[in-house]
Amino acid sequence: MNRSNIVAAFVLAATLLTAHGQQTSDPLVVSTSAGQIRGVSRTGGGAEFLGVPYAEPPVGNLRWHEPIPAKPWPGVRDATQFGSPCAQPDLGAWNRHDAATGKEDCLFLNVITPEWPAQKKPLPVMLWLHGGANAGGSASGALYKDGTLIRHGILLVTVNYRLSVFGFLAHPGLTRESAHGSSGNYGLEDQILALRWVRQNIARFGGDPDNITVFGQSAGAVDTSLLMTSFAKNEFHKAIAESGAAFLAPVPKLEEAEKAGVAFASTMNAPEGGDAVKFLRGLSAEELLKAVMDPDVKRRPRVGPIVDGWVITQSPAEVFAAGHQSQIPMLLGVTTREFGSDVTPERLTAHIKMIAGSHAEEALKLYPMSDNTSDPLYGKPSDQWAADMRFHCPVATEGAWQSKAKQPVYLYQFDHPIPGQEAQGAVHSADLPYVFGYFPKSGNIAGKFTDVDMQLADLMETYWTNFAKTGNPNAKDIPNWPRLTEAGGYLEFMLDGHAEARASLLREPQCALYREMLDSFLHDAQ
Repeated sequence: MNRSNIVAAFVLAATLLTAHGQQTSDPLVVSTSAGQIRGVSRTGGGAEFLGVPYAEPPVGNLRWHEPIPAKPWPGVRDATQFGSPCAQPDLGAWNRHDAATGKEDCLFLNVITPEWPAQKKPLPVMLWLHGGANAGGSASGALYKDGTLIRHGILLVTVNYRLSVFGFLAHPGLTRESAHGSSGNYGLEDQILALRWVRQNIARFGGDPDNITVFGQSAGAVDTSLLMTSFAKNEFHKAIAESGAAFLAPVPKLEEAEKAGVAFASTMNAPEGGDAVKFLRGLSAEELLKAVMDPDVKRRPRVGPIVDGWVITQSPAEVFAAGHQSQIPMLLGVTTREFGSDVTPERLTAHIKMIAGSHAEEALKLYPMSDNTSDPLYGKPSDQWAADMRFHCPVATEGAWQSKAKQPVYLYQFDHPIPGQEAQGAVHSADLPYVFGYFPKSGNIAGKFTDVDMQLADLMETYWTNFAKTGNPNAKDIPNWPRLTEAGGYLEFMLDGHAEARASLLREPQCALYREMLDSFLHDAQ
C-alpha cells in the first residue's frame, strides 16, 4: 500500500469514526479509527487502554512489508492487557521475558491517561519509543505503565515496533516489491504509523494531537532523532532523546544493506534471485531468530536503520549538520558512564589509533593511560573513550546542530547512580527510573531507592513534562535549566540528587575532537 492509499484509509476511517461516534454508555469504551475498545480504570484515577492494534499483523506476506493500518473490527475489543512483545532474540536477562513471549503479531500501542473521563482541556501527549538496540525490548511493562510520570499532567503512549531481523532486513527482492523502491526500515515505518494513529485518535482519549512529544532512550533516542530526518519530520512537535543520537553509529546506504541481506539469505540456504524473499518468508520466526544469534558473527543478519531512500533519504549526520531536520524544540542528554569498555591500555591505544586516524595523537593526549587512573564520574580512560565516542559527543553534537538551526535545545548530564550500583557509576539506563517515577525491585535498574531518589524523580519528571507542555523545561521553584548555545550550557543531575546549571560545553575538549573526526568522515564520504 503506497502512502496515498494509507492516507486515504485514514481519512475513510476518520469519517466513519465521526459518523458513528461513541455508540455505548460504557465510560471506558472509546471509538477509534478501527473500532471500539474497552480500557480499564487506574487506581487513583485515570484509565489505561492496553494492547491497541495500530497496524495489521506483519505476518505471512506482510513480513518485511510497510505497515498497513489496522482493519476495522466488529464489536468492542478488550484493551485491558498488554499485547505481545515483538519477536526478538534472547540478548540477556534484560529482555529474556520479551524474547520468551514475543511474536511477529506485535504492532500494539498503549494509551495511559491521568484523567478519565477525558476533560475538555486536552493533555500534552508523550509518545515513547523503547530502547534495546532496535533488537530487543518492548513498550509493555510496569516501568512505563505504573510510574508517576502521567501525574504531571501528560498523556503517555508507548509503542511496540518491529525489531531485529523482522524490523530492519534489507534485500534487493524486498526493494523490488516495494512501492517506494526501498527496504530495511520497517521498524521506523511502524513508529511513523503509530505516530499517525496518535494524531488521528488521541483526542478521543483526552490528548492534544497538536502537542506531541516523541521521546525515547538508547535505540529509542536514536530512532527519535532519525524520525527528525525522515519524511515524518513535520508530524510531531517536540523531541526528547536520552542516551542516543541519529548518528550514534554509521547509518549505511540501501545498497550496502541489500548486500548484507543477500549474504544473510545465502547463509539460510535461500535460492538466488527472485525466490529468495519467498523462501525467507516461509521460514519460522524461530529459525530466523536462531540465525540472529549465530556464533559466527559474519553469518548474522545486519540489523539497524539505514538510508533507504524512502524513510531516510540522506545521511542523518549530513541532515543535522545542514539544519534540515525537524525544526522543533529538543531536550537530550547522557549518563556519565553509559557503556564503558574494560580493555587494557595497549588495546585501547590500538583502538584509538584505528578510529581516530590522523587525530590519534590528539586523542591519546585526552585519554592518557600512563597510570590508568579512574575518574570518579567518568571512570577509566577506556570507559571515557567508549562513552564519549558512542554517546556523550554524538548527543552533544546533535544538540549543538539543533541549536544552530535556531531551535530551543536543553542538554543534560546524569551523574546519579542507581543506589547499590555506586561502583558502576551512572551507567546506560540509570536515568529511566527517574524519568518514569518507577523504582524496580528486581532487574538491572533495581536498587534500594530512598527519599533522595524520589525527589530526583519528581524533579526530572517535572522538567520532562514541562518541556512536553511548552517546549521549555523550566518553572518556578526548580533550578534553572539553561538553553544550549554555541558557548555552552547544560544541566547536571548531581551525585547527591540535586541539579546544577553549567555554563560550559559538555565534555570539552573531548567532543571538539569528536567533531573534528566527524567532519573528516563527512568530508571523505562526499
